[in-house]
Amino acid sequence: MLPQLHRQPWMDSDIETFRDQVRRYIAAEMAPKLPGWREQGYIPRETWRPFGEMGFLLPEMPETYGGASASLAYQLVVQDELTKAEMPNNVTVHSIASHYIMDFGTEAQKQRWLPKLNNGEMLGGIAMTEPSCGTDLKAIATRARRDGDHYVIDGAKTFITNGFTCNLLIVVARTGEAGSRGLSLIVVETEDLPGFRVGRLLEKIGMPASDTAELFFDEVRVPVDQLLGGVEGHGFKQLMSQLPYERMSIAVPAAAVIDRALELTIEYTKERKIFGAPLFDMQTTRHKLAELATIAHVVRTFVNDCTQRLLDGTLDDEVAYMAKWWCTEQQCRVTDECLQLFGGYGFMAEYPIARMYAASRVQKIYGGANEVMKELIARKL
Repeated sequence: MLPQLHRQPWMDSDIETFRDQVRRYIAAEMAPKLPGWREQGYIPRETWRPFGEMGFLLPEMPETYGGASASLAYQLVVQDELTKAEMPNNVTVHSIASHYIMDFGTEAQKQRWLPKLNNGEMLGGIAMTEPSCGTDLKAIATRARRDGDHYVIDGAKTFITNGFTCNLLIVVARTGEAGSRGLSLIVVETEDLPGFRVGRLLEKIGMPASDTAELFFDEVRVPVDQLLGGVEGHGFKQLMSQLPYERMSIAVPAAAVIDRALELTIEYTKERKIFGAPLFDMQTTRHKLAELATIAHVVRTFVNDCTQRLLDGTLDDEVAYMAKWWCTEQQCRVTDECLQLFGGYGFMAEYPIARMYAASRVQKIYGGANEVMKELIARKL
């Protein structure tokens, strides 16, 4: 059993009840289908409709738009529980896309899209990364030119989570000059949209149930009233404003994986016999698990503190960067050490620890590579 964590104000009985409801729903309605979703490479969009109707998709959204007006901690709890059940990060991306609309959309845009994003009728994605542009958003080449009362979008995106299944995309496109000032966010409803094409469903070394796709825009026409916020050139600022929450949406799953990996490994080492005794009885095993338990405790304490600061509005960018890079580094370390204790079984894909190990690696890459996080922190030193 891990040490008892210091209880933050946000960790109240209401959120624990909510956590239990989410956990039970995932176990009953989603986990049994996960092996099939892994094989096909995506979770069907209709899966999220009942999840949304239960109030689990976007509980933090105002009641005016179909949410529960709950704190952002409720959304992070959902992500925590989905991760522990090995569910991929579809809801995280959906939530971030929805927050762009909530924070920067016109009232008409909020009324149009947020209720459908809340109830799961729509699944959101973010079309940002391009074949030759990842972290460097200033190099975005996808262009949206004004043509009367429409924008005409041309370009290509890649590594897009929810790209295969989503029907609403926040597209990062260039509407003006080179550099960050020429970027805008355009909301695109993709169903039966002429000129829009989903390319390959990309095969990854981990997270096989998370659909990751290439997207192509060939003179895609979108009404100008789908420009997020209604003013061109604000895209970079809009993207940067969500950074603390986005980084926490990576740090929280890192803590969840660490907790789950350690739990599975302790259980396995107490059952697995070696030289006639449980593997756990070996001093080297116990000491290694003590190290990992300490890491798990520190990571979760850090994440809980950052969550409280996020809710209080005091989580600065630099601490969010620290949470992202450090927690994901620990995630990769812990899953590697845990896999080692499983021996040959740890290398078998049928064991959760093997899948966690493979899925953990991307955490150090997406959401801003860890090397970039360190550089951003260093600029403030």
